[in-house]
Amino acid sequence: MKQKVIIIGSGPAGLTAAIYAARANLEPLVFEGIQPGGQLTITTDVENYPGFPDGILGPELMDNFRKQAQRFGAETHFKNVDKLDLKNKPFVVHVGDERYESDTIIIATGASAKLLGLDSESKLMGYGVSACATCDGFFFKDKEILVVGGGDSAMEEANYLTRFASKVTLVHRRDSFRASKIMQNRVLKNPKIEVMWNSVILDMYGEPDRGGLTGVKIQNTLNKESFKMDCDGVFIAVGHNPNSDLFSNQLDLNEKGYILTKEDTSHTSIEGVFAAGDIHDVKYKQAVTAAGSGCKAALDAEHYLENL
Repeated sequence: MKQKVIIIGSGPAGLTAAIYAARANLEPLVFEGIQPGGQLTITTDVENYPGFPDGILGPELMDNFRKQAQRFGAETHFKNVDKLDLKNKPFVVHVGDERYESDTIIIATGASAKLLGLDSESKLMGYGVSACATCDGFFFKDKEILVVGGGDSAMEEANYLTRFASKVTLVHRRDSFRASKIMQNRVLKNPKIEVMWNSVILDMYGEPDRGGLTGVKIQNTLNKESFKMDCDGVFIAVGHNPNSDLFSNQLDLNEKGYILTKEDTSHTSIEGVFAAGDIHDVKYKQAVTAAGSGCKAALDAEHYLENL
């Protein structure tokens, strides 16, 4: 049976799109992908999403999104899309051995924060380790924390975190930053920021159920000497990878792999295909902005279908 709307990906963008599409009687089919609920499912307390004055756990918030979409008739599956054909209409989506057709596609596959790849980092994510300063900085009032990275995003996060932390140590593997000069100057002139050049984190210490992160093991990249350093938090700021491999040969992307959309809309380079959330947002990457773009994508899809 041909669908009116298929949504690829979940998180705030995909599930908000599902809520709006379902309320418009479009009976959306949602494939939530390999990380159902998106990046918020690896976040503990969410305190900056409107409507929850006492905060809410990330997984609980996304489960509420899902239940709200299902209430209005959205069909959601914890399945991964393997390939799709956007060259012909109706569009074709392949999920394992299953084949689906749809008049419209909403892409909400998000972007994944680049991480260091340590087992301890994965274990402590949300327990002192974070990839989002604006999400979690508030929890580190008067704490000593580390920021890893050397680009503009690392500079921005380090500066932002000085609003809360008593001290921020910026750990960078080289002896110079790749960030823009103005961002470098802000960091180097900030009295609460110390730079640890030619250094990498080899390991992290602590237990999720015993207070979380307590410290890290750092190695000097020049003399290879290592030492343990106590800290209360680590923020990874080495960039994001948009989850756009499925679409790279079919949709217009920018040089970093984010899907390009037409100004002030969710329309992509193919009529009937829409993008929402971090897959096209190179700047904000917040749950509330992702939800807003999911709303836009569903409304754009509804208007497109009306004009068919």
